[in-house]
Amino acid sequence: MLQRKYSKATVLLNVIICVLLLLVSYSIIVNRQYIIDQITVWQFQSTSQLDNLVDRSGLNDYGKFLYHASQPNLDATQTFNEECDRIENTTSILGCYKNSRIYIYDISDAQLDGIREVTATHETLHAAYERLSTSEQLKINVLLDAEYSKLAGNKDYTDRMAFYARTEPGERDNELHSVIGTEIADISPELETYYSKYFSNRQKVVSLNTKYSSVFINLKNKANALATQLNALSTSINSQSAEYNAEAIILNKDIATFNSKANGGGFTSSSQFNYERAILSSRVATANELRDSVNNDIATYAATLKEYNSIATESKTLYNTVDSTLAPAPSVTPST
Repeated sequence: MLQRKYSKATVLLNVIICVLLLLVSYSIIVNRQYIIDQITVWQFQSTSQLDNLVDRSGLNDYGKFLYHASQPNLDATQTFNEECDRIENTTSILGCYKNSRIYIYDISDAQLDGIREVTATHETLHAAYERLSTSEQLKINVLLDAEYSKLAGNKDYTDRMAFYARTEPGERDNELHSVIGTEIADISPELETYYSKYFSNRQKVVSLNTKYSSVFINLKNKANALATQLNALSTSINSQSAEYNAEAIILNKDIATFNSKANGGGFTSSSQFNYERAILSSRVATANELRDSVNNDIATYAATLKEYNSIATESKTLYNTVDSTLAPAPSVTPST
């Protein structure tokens, strides 16, 4: 009788163990990615420089977890280009998310403060999107499309998305997920609630994006304004020069005629002589004013062109700073 009770208890225990094992197995399957991420985070050796990027960008603990699970790498050498392919030469690559890892081009120019933080966060949101289920992605894509429709008139964004369509076909929603999350301040409450999964303060990264982007925008606006001014000055100089040259030819002939008439006794009275001389003097003064105006415009054009060239040089320097193809080769440590 006691043996039978023991057997029932053993069977029950075995059933419970089996159920627990099934539950554990199911949990492992369901949470497989999280388990892999956690192990990766435990093994990954971060640096204060890497951590500072996402501390400034407003990511919360889970956002930082995904960042570290992606084993971020900060590089300022040609090695970066080996990981982040540059398919088109028209656009600089600041970072990429490849094989579940984040690569960031190390730009240290103080004028572009915030560019690495925005890049790190942009790539972290790729990791976040990758971990969404298909149904979650479809739901979020609807919200992203609604936000992007508000940007339809913004050429910078439409050009960006056209670039992604050419270089990363099929990744439109994935890219929108990162672009909107790091660059657009005002979004729908539903989408803002979604992003709160990853951010404690999303406006921090948006502000950093605005800060560094404004450097390029301001230079572009100054260059465009100066180009417009140069074109207007060029038109004015050409027009006034043509007018002055035509008037000078006629005026010189009229002066020669006047002198010939005066020397030949062609004036019947001093009043007639003085009248015609006054008219010529007035025309000479007007011509000289026109000549002075042309010279002033030429001087202004030269100064404006110098300023334009200075801005063009500054712009080129900044764009070279973000161009990873100009990065130096990685250092080589000789073997001992």
